[in-house]
Amino acid sequence: MYTHYKKVIKHIKDYYQLYIMVLPAVIVIFLFNYIPMYGVQIAFREFDPARGLTGGDFVGLKYFNKFINSFQFKDLIKNTFFLSLYTIVAGFPVPIVLALVINQIKKARLKKIIQTVSYMPHFISLIVLVGMLSIFLSPSSGIIGHIFRIIGLQPVNFMGVPKYFRTIYVLSDIWQHAGWNSIIYIAALSSIDPSLYEAAEVDGANKWQKLIMIDIPSLVPTIIILLILNSGNIMNVGFEKVYLMQNNMNLTVSEVISTYVYKIGIMSNQISYSSAIGLFNTLINFVFLVVVNFVSKKTSDISLW
Repeated sequence: MYTHYKKVIKHIKDYYQLYIMVLPAVIVIFLFNYIPMYGVQIAFREFDPARGLTGGDFVGLKYFNKFINSFQFKDLIKNTFFLSLYTIVAGFPVPIVLALVINQIKKARLKKIIQTVSYMPHFISLIVLVGMLSIFLSPSSGIIGHIFRIIGLQPVNFMGVPKYFRTIYVLSDIWQHAGWNSIIYIAALSSIDPSLYEAAEVDGANKWQKLIMIDIPSLVPTIIILLILNSGNIMNVGFEKVYLMQNNMNLTVSEVISTYVYKIGIMSNQISYSSAIGLFNTLINFVFLVVVNFVSKKTSDISLW
């Protein structure tokens, strides 16, 4: 035990500069991620703002049972899960493909132009993005509505039809973030040893074969790690975009846990109930993360821990 302690002290002394560099990030995470967890107890209490965080009467799992037995439970879980799953299944491969395509471009100027153009949508605010969707998809004045009329079809109010909501959400998300998300894959591809390509050329490999045998295998560890991280957020559909895209016509598929928590907690002032729903959602995400990480470790020996 003492020997292990001395090794730790020596390690810290040898690399203290690195620990000093990471210290601000650790402090920020501790202040804004761990200290607020003290408020989780609200989910188990009858919260009364006048009595503080610990002043309410302890009610145990009352609000968890209330949520599970509510008539909205199944719809909220279904809407949240399918929207998030659709986003992962349709959106996760796109940055990988984009990174592989960009990596094949030999002209440096063209490569920079494509990277810049693909990154730019990431910096558009969600409010502006949803506003653009509303304008473009408007049946009366939108571009799509005009195209429909030109070809003799009746314009469709895409934003108001429930069956189109998820597709619009996912496709716009891919357009906005695919370029930005490809950065990490481009970085992984740039770290590949050039001697591997040289050896492949000597063996007579073409571009497609080098892509299959060198590029994709080199990306597998990064892909698995990011897939594990995404699985831990499978029930966390972005609140802002979903809420902005909601309307009375598409509410049957657009009402997800995050928007419901906002309406129950902030608009209806049911703080304890909304806290219980949020904690329940977090526990589901944690279970998904542990399970996917376990499966990944057993099958590929790649995991977060």
